[in-house]
Amino acid sequence: MKILVIGSGGREHAIIRRLSADSPAPDLHAAPGNPGIEALATCHDIAVDDLDGQVELARRLEVDLVVVGPEAPLVAGVADRLRAAGIAVFGPSAAAAALEGSKSFAKEVMASAGVPTAASVTASDEDALVAGLDRVNPLGDVPFVVKADGLAAGKGVVVTPDREAALAHGRSVIGAGGSVVLEEYLDGPEVSLFCVCDGERVVPLAAAQDFKRALDGDQGPNTGGMGAYSPLPWAPEGLVDEVVRTIAQPTVEEMRRRGIPFVGILYCGLALTARGVRVVEFNARFGDPETQVVLERLASPLSELLLAAARGDLQQAQAPRWHDGAAVAVVLASAGYPAEARLGDEITGIEEAEAAGAHVLHAGTGRREDGALVSCGGRVLAVVGTGEDLQAARELAMAGVERIELQGSLHRTDIALRAAESERSGAGEAGPA
Repeated sequence: MKILVIGSGGREHAIIRRLSADSPAPDLHAAPGNPGIEALATCHDIAVDDLDGQVELARRLEVDLVVVGPEAPLVAGVADRLRAAGIAVFGPSAAAAALEGSKSFAKEVMASAGVPTAASVTASDEDALVAGLDRVNPLGDVPFVVKADGLAAGKGVVVTPDREAALAHGRSVIGAGGSVVLEEYLDGPEVSLFCVCDGERVVPLAAAQDFKRALDGDQGPNTGGMGAYSPLPWAPEGLVDEVVRTIAQPTVEEMRRRGIPFVGILYCGLALTARGVRVVEFNARFGDPETQVVLERLASPLSELLLAAARGDLQQAQAPRWHDGAAVAVVLASAGYPAEARLGDEITGIEEAEAAGAHVLHAGTGRREDGALVSCGGRVLAVVGTGEDLQAARELAMAGVERIELQGSLHRTDIALRAAESERSGAGEAGPA
């Protein structure tokens, strides 16, 4: 099988790493890829947003399947163009990707499908913003939640107890010509669940938890994600089945009813509240950095699963199987991230990190003219450890991080810490760390 993966980040490196472990291994290509991916796949220098170039490359390579990693080309319609060219693609159409591209559209779909989510108001002017904040949080006694309605690379959300800060974020989005979704605050730990969809059926993968805040103790600004772990030993029994039954399947059925079938990954971002499971957000692709741990635990073939979904018949694929044990990913970010990441710093120590038992996935890396590996993005690497439990996986991931040199870099030291301690003590305590 010949597969083209579109993208250049850590998510795409994780996808390609797992695809390369299938037997027989597919002939793998990436566009544009990155220095880590090029060890596993043939990389082609075609930008993610060059939709015509991506389609032409898929045609020229005569691929059996295209897997689209990032959300932006999906929202822009690359899957539509590929399907029009007769190429199997794992990724939703532009209309279906609006589940991520427009939070207000996602809310409308959830309302029609009866999917539990936070109460919300959409605002596109100053008056609606002020009135909306008071409507979703009338007492002002819990954090305000203000989300940019469009794509924001995981950083368009402000959760703050400060009403003026919430208003300021809303005004900045509206002032730039956008709109915001104002939501009630959802209490409880958050969970990420990827569901493989073929337009009709839903196959869940393993649940994971990620860490959005930049600093230990869930302090600092929101980021695209500073780490993740899987499995969740504290999660309620039957959680995955409940999410499929009450959230993913009804959403896929509603999209099909609307004539816009959803094919690809339905990423369910969830809060386990005192009132039950609620949707925080939908994404239309694999999440980053959760993909790095979920796919590390996958024991069954990934290519077979994705191709079956792309062809509209998940019944042809075997159910996912999982390795025993756990996986933990710790993100290494550039100096200044997430405000103004410094680029061009040299990276060393990756071989030493992998010799210590971790594996390193490239996200924002590039090559200098002299061949040196350098940072070229905010989140630079994800260092992944695996082990019999979360504590063992954490120890390997942190040992790997300690061996990598990147001047001024930032990483969290508490990824999966609380869950690992609870797992070993048998307390089963839920929580974000």
